[in-house]
Amino acid sequence: MKDFNYWKKQHESEKLEEFSNDTIGLLWLKTKSIVRKELIAEFLKSNSITLKETALAKQFVELFELLSKDPVNSHKILDNFIREENGKQVGKLDTVQLVSELYKLKNFDWGGDYQNSLDKYLVSHYVKVHKSYDTLISKFETEINIAVQGYVLNSWYNHWSSILIEHIFKSHPTVLPTVGQIKSVDFFINNVPFDLKVTYLPAEYIKDKRKEKGYPVELTFLKKKAEEAKIVFDKKAKPADIFYEIVEKMKDRNDAFCNDVLNTLKKEKLEILNEVQANPKVLATWLYENQGEMRFGSENRLFLVLVDTDDFNSSWKLKRNLDLLKPTIISYLDNFGTKKIDDLKVSFNFKGKPQTFTALTDIIFVVK
Repeated sequence: MKDFNYWKKQHESEKLEEFSNDTIGLLWLKTKSIVRKELIAEFLKSNSITLKETALAKQFVELFELLSKDPVNSHKILDNFIREENGKQVGKLDTVQLVSELYKLKNFDWGGDYQNSLDKYLVSHYVKVHKSYDTLISKFETEINIAVQGYVLNSWYNHWSSILIEHIFKSHPTVLPTVGQIKSVDFFINNVPFDLKVTYLPAEYIKDKRKEKGYPVELTFLKKKAEEAKIVFDKKAKPADIFYEIVEKMKDRNDAFCNDVLNTLKKEKLEILNEVQANPKVLATWLYENQGEMRFGSENRLFLVLVDTDDFNSSWKLKRNLDLLKPTIISYLDNFGTKKIDDLKVSFNFKGKPQTFTALTDIIFVVK
């Protein structure tokens, strides 16, 4: 029997594929979306529903069981309530002002090599390394402040630009938002639950594909060509800084040789981009299989992949480019109804986990 606890267990296990095919499963998710003190009170009041329970967790169970008795009507009243509440939330957001604020960030630099956790980075690089108090204090001026500032600014930019992008989705008629946050679900498109992931064409993916094609590592290729062009660069610098220095010096040199080197790299990247646009499942599977261990998830994901073809490293700027984002996202949502659920299915494995995972996924490419 697929009761409340069955759907609770499925959600906790991030097995969201089944929810898409089951009207009661979807009802469970939508009900969960409004289980917040203010929201549930408003929903009960506007639909003249009285519950016996007073604790939120128990109200969730009671309300779900009540709504399950007439799922068709329950979906209607939940959808109407959620859309109304979302309208209020969207109305509070000053999009123009927010975009203006996001344009104040000029550099996207994390300030450290941490993957998922700033505190882990600080502990492993400073707390456990330096025995001397004075040495540690000196690091605040030169390193720690920069790392913390970079982390905070980039996290701020990612948070607010993601809200901006989510609002584009949530304003579309095929999309039903989750007004109260639900783990692993940002919204439903034609009743398919999705978690939105905004990302770029990953450098590691490009590296893997270059290797497959027999192309040299980009930095190795650049160093070799820089020496041929007699361009001097700091060989002791970090790889990213060496890459930047050579590219900028080649741009400044602006002769036939340097332009040919930069055009070759661009042509090879565009080739990889074109291939992945023609077959997005390859990249979607790669993104599931290469996600960070701390943030592992097997939920349905909709990837928004942003690519600036003039400078792949500037793709982060597209997160605030509404002129480019809006038409691409709206066009995708307008045509979502033509997609078959089976075409959205991917299976993937993850290191350290014995089972094969299945999810529904798709990619929207925003290319400048």
